[in-house]
Amino acid sequence: MFARLRVAWLAGAVGLALSGVAAARADLPSTKDAAPPSIDAPQPAQSFTMKQALDYARAHQPAIHAALARVSARIEDAKIPTAQWLPTVGVTAQLFAMSANNTTALYVVPPSLDIPRIGGTTATTTGNLSPYASTLVGAGLTQEVFDFGRIEAQRAAADAQVEVERHRSDTDRLDVDFGVEEAFYAVAAAKAIVRASDEAYERSRVHRDLAKRGVDAGLRSPIELTRAEADLARFDVGRVNARGGVAVAQSVLSAAIGSADAAVDASDEPLQPSDMPALPEAIALAQQRDPRLAETLAMLRAAERRTRAIGAEMRPDVALTATFTGRAGGAPAAGRTVSGDGWVPSVPNWDAGLVLSWPLFDGTINARRNAAHSLEDVRRSDIDLVTEQDLARVRQAYVQVQVAHDALVALTRSVIAARANYDQANARFDSGIGNAVELADAEGVRTNAEIQLVLGRFEVGRARAAFGRAIAEGL
Repeated sequence: MFARLRVAWLAGAVGLALSGVAAARADLPSTKDAAPPSIDAPQPAQSFTMKQALDYARAHQPAIHAALARVSARIEDAKIPTAQWLPTVGVTAQLFAMSANNTTALYVVPPSLDIPRIGGTTATTTGNLSPYASTLVGAGLTQEVFDFGRIEAQRAAADAQVEVERHRSDTDRLDVDFGVEEAFYAVAAAKAIVRASDEAYERSRVHRDLAKRGVDAGLRSPIELTRAEADLARFDVGRVNARGGVAVAQSVLSAAIGSADAAVDASDEPLQPSDMPALPEAIALAQQRDPRLAETLAMLRAAERRTRAIGAEMRPDVALTATFTGRAGGAPAAGRTVSGDGWVPSVPNWDAGLVLSWPLFDGTINARRNAAHSLEDVRRSDIDLVTEQDLARVRQAYVQVQVAHDALVALTRSVIAARANYDQANARFDSGIGNAVELADAEGVRTNAEIQLVLGRFEVGRARAAFGRAIAEGL
């Protein structure tokens, strides 16, 4: 994000502040009446203050929408274990051709229906492979009665994943806020560079006109005019680059807030970064509020609950089962043979009962539980890592803000000195004592100092925004 945003204002800054002096011919056409260059770029349809831009991003930025959607999906996942308390109802209809030895009404048991085996054929010592018809229809219900805490353990593990996703969405929101603030400062800086480039161009134009009058009157050498024309052309290129920087910065701001417009503008409100807490307080705030650390802690809790949930699969389970069936088997039974030869399920049966199941040993469950225990150790190690990273990030951001502030003081003094130097060179040029080279050097020093001051203010704002991101100031 930072690299993309620097493109927004650096194009204008480099074009004006670092461009070399181009060679110029004496017969260059006059640019006295040249209008400010226009950039064929989308014009902003809206202008936002910093607060409006942040509010708009929180409501429209796709990254935030995606984060909220992931939280909603986790919430729905967490409802799955609780659904085991709801009854299961199913029906079945079955038709077989089969052999029947010591049984009748052959059937399979579907997952949603518990059907007790009923019936038997005459015992035989040799078996009979003749086919007989067998039919079954039925409806049944199963209901969880007591799970010994198994479902609750599964629900707790699922709820822990919801908490992890919520903290992750907070991280996404802070990243979006930082991107918006950085883009907003970039637009403000790019527009300030445009103003500096226009002022430099206007001063150069006045000097060019003065040099032309001096050459026409025979009071100055022709090289004074060619140098002035070259300087004017150089500052005209700076104006083009500066306006291109504004266009790029406005498009980046539009993307940062999630706007459908190709470009949006930043209002001209005064941007004054807020005061910072002392470093010990900042570290304490980061440890309390940083969503990355909170997410890591939540992941440890989720791992611990998942381990308990896996272990709970070894607990007993009591369920209620009830079915109603109609069946018939065409094979000869030990007693009376039913009519229809097994093609009509005319023999009714019902049952209701409690079923206790208890997996006394399951190697797969034990292996999964051991793997979950190992994952807990990984999450504990992650906590130490993230804590150390947070401390380093807060300290680094704190120092960067201090450095940016100190540099801004020096840059302000540099601008004052550069303007004083320019005033002296301009006075010497107007009186005929100075020459175009001396004045051009003074103009370059002044313009560069003014642009560096703009970039210094941008660095202060960006560094303060990065510090706010490090201590989770937006939460």
